[in-house]
Amino acid sequence: MEIKDLQPREVFSIFDEITKIPRPSKKEEKIREYLLEFAQKHNLTAKTDKVGNVVISKPATPGHENAPTVIMQGHMDMVCESNDKHFDFANSPIPAVIDGEWIRTNGTTLGADNGIGMAASLAALIDDSFEHGPLEALFTVDEETGMTGANNLGPDMITGSMLLNLDSEDDAEIFVGCAGGVDTQAFFTYNRSFAPSDFLYFKINVEGLNGGHSGGDIHLGRANANKLLARFLFLLSGKHEVVLSEIDGGNLRNAIPRASHAVIGVHTSRKEDVRVALNHYIADLENEYQGIEPNLKITMESVDAPDFTIDQTTSTNIIRALYCAPHGVVSMSRELEGLVETSTNLASVKMAPNNTIVVTTSQRSSVESRKWDIARQVEAVFLLAGAHVEHGDGYPGWQPNLESPIMKITRDAYQELYGVTPAIKAIHAGLECGLFLTKYPHLDMVSLGPTLRDVHSPSERMHIPAVERFWCQLKRTLEKVGELKK
Repeated sequence: MEIKDLQPREVFSIFDEITKIPRPSKKEEKIREYLLEFAQKHNLTAKTDKVGNVVISKPATPGHENAPTVIMQGHMDMVCESNDKHFDFANSPIPAVIDGEWIRTNGTTLGADNGIGMAASLAALIDDSFEHGPLEALFTVDEETGMTGANNLGPDMITGSMLLNLDSEDDAEIFVGCAGGVDTQAFFTYNRSFAPSDFLYFKINVEGLNGGHSGGDIHLGRANANKLLARFLFLLSGKHEVVLSEIDGGNLRNAIPRASHAVIGVHTSRKEDVRVALNHYIADLENEYQGIEPNLKITMESVDAPDFTIDQTTSTNIIRALYCAPHGVVSMSRELEGLVETSTNLASVKMAPNNTIVVTTSQRSSVESRKWDIARQVEAVFLLAGAHVEHGDGYPGWQPNLESPIMKITRDAYQELYGVTPAIKAIHAGLECGLFLTKYPHLDMVSLGPTLRDVHSPSERMHIPAVERFWCQLKRTLEKVGELKK
């Protein structure tokens, strides 16, 4: 069976089409074209704004014109992570496959975040099997790397009073709040030094980690490749003279780094000492991450002498800063059991032009003051190390409203269908809902979706039976709102 033939077919056939359309963040031209052609094909009204967001509208079923307008919302872009560094996300379809009750890929992110939300919205727009009030489907750009679409949504793009964000990842759960976030970057400027001729040079590779979503998976205690690499470099430099030539790790601000590497040099007389130290370090990590990171792999290979090394002061500062920079859960919520309140992700380390090394981190919290507190702690660490530090604009959290009418409707819809009362939760990941409220403060919102696992990593997968429950809940919710009067 092919993905397009799965049930509910109206959803999976569209999802299958979406997986074949390249849509990296900030490169949504092809998926935008698909959306506009979809609207034209089905005689639906569509419009865009200056940043490329798309809204497709459908009139109410006759007799339901006075019902509240419901906005179904998802984002066009996807996180692009692959085990194959040569995979071309800008031009290649996603290699999605069926694996029992799951859809996964062969080594790339699946893009079910948020391709399945888009597919469900589009399916609802063309499904005439149920009655509903006026519908709007909002598709935003660049959610994954800056929430550019939500942050710059045109003032007249949507008219509805109820919004269903279709970007959550758990069946039988309805989300009514999310964390706010901000990115913090540190910039190190270095001088080039000659690579000592009496040194041997090695490339240290950390790879095979699970990675995952820096919001949804941060509480799982998974290893951060940047932290593991920095820890070894710190241990090594405490005993031997070490020169650093290259360092790189992680890719995306909202993904826990799965791999990192550094090119280092040590005196020829210390070659065996380094190998012994690495073996001891690997044994320690295998013990520490037993059952959490089964595919953790750290290797060391000899390389030719590099063209230059980073000056000793800067390389020492970088290693120390990366080692002591916070990563992971900072505090848990005292209001919602099991919810991470505040966290930080040491996301990436990149060599940049003009003798610059850029460290990107991402902070999240459901408490605005705590978000900025951890961001400034990260800032302080890198300031002490001599870096220049900048904070991004950030995005606001979404305060839960447990009296929300649309929350009660979506809850009752699921309960009517399946005899189970879905859990009402907040999520530590960032959703666009907080930004929508800044422009449309009247909106009544919830977030829902099918079960996804390991999003933002090549292990991303989607539970097929949960998609049908999600689809039926969405349709029943739209029916119930259609029975209301404004």
